[in-house]
Amino acid sequence: MGPQAPQQAPKLPIPGVENIIAVGSGKGGVGKSTIAVNLAITLGKLGYKVGLLDADVYGPNVPLMMGMHDTPQAVNQRIMPLKAHGICFMSMALLNPGDKPLVWRGPMLNSVIQQFLRGVEWGTLNYLIIDLPPGTGDVQLTLIQTTPLTGAVVVTTPSDVSMEDARKAVNMFEQVREPVLGIVENMSYLEHNGEKIYVFGKGGGAETARLMRIPLLAEIPLDPETRAGGDSGRPIATAGEGNAQAALFEKLAKKIIERAEAEKSRDRPTITIAD
Repeated sequence: MGPQAPQQAPKLPIPGVENIIAVGSGKGGVGKSTIAVNLAITLGKLGYKVGLLDADVYGPNVPLMMGMHDTPQAVNQRIMPLKAHGICFMSMALLNPGDKPLVWRGPMLNSVIQQFLRGVEWGTLNYLIIDLPPGTGDVQLTLIQTTPLTGAVVVTTPSDVSMEDARKAVNMFEQVREPVLGIVENMSYLEHNGEKIYVFGKGGGAETARLMRIPLLAEIPLDPETRAGGDSGRPIATAGEGNAQAALFEKLAKKIIERAEAEKSRDRPTITIAD
C-alpha cells in the first residue's frame, strides 16, 4: 500500500461574505489595482455591499487610490476596515505607512493574509474584491487553498510579454480548480483626436481569451483621467453619469456579476483525497 496523500484543509467561508472575487495578474505594471478599485466602487454604485482587500502586501496602493490613510481601529479584537466611496477596505499600507518596505518571508505573509480575511470585521457583503499581488507566489496560493473563491479575474495589457504571464496566471487558477471569470485587457489603446493608438499592441487579450477558452470581459483604454483619479484618491468610477471610462467599468462589473452567478450555479469538480 502506497503512502497516503496529504489531506487538504477545508476551505472556510468568510462569515457574511457572499462572493469572493480575486483580481490577479501574471506580472506587475498592468493596472491590476486600478481595475480592482474601480470594479469595487462600481459594484457599490450598482447597489451591492462591497469590500476591498488589498492583498498586494509588497506594493499596497489601495489607500492612495481610495484617498484615505487613517489607522484602522480594533474593536473586540476585530480590525475595523476603513470606508471610502461607499465601500470598506483594508490594506497593509494602513498598518505600515510611508516608504518602509516589508521584508517578510512566506509564513509571515500567510499569517497576515489570514488575519485580513478573517480578523477584519467585514460585516455583510455581497462582494469581497481581493487585489492580489502579481505573479503566482505564496500569497496567491495561501488564499486559494484556504478560501472558497467565486472566481478570478486576470488583468493584462495587450503586449506579448504581458500576455505570456497572463496565461500563467490563468493556468495557476485552473490547476487548483478555481474558475476564471475572464480576462480584462487594460491599456488597450490610447484615444487621441478620435484615433485609437495601440501603444502596447492590438488584440492580445482577445486572442489569449480565445486560446484559453475564457471570456474577454473588457478592453479598458489607457486614459489620463483614470490615472489622475487613482493618484488623487478619486477613482474614475466615482465620476458622474456620462463619463465614458466610468461607463466601461459599469459594463465590466455587470459582466462579472453575470459570470459569478453562472459559476455559483455550476457544479464544480472535487478533489478526492486517498484514505
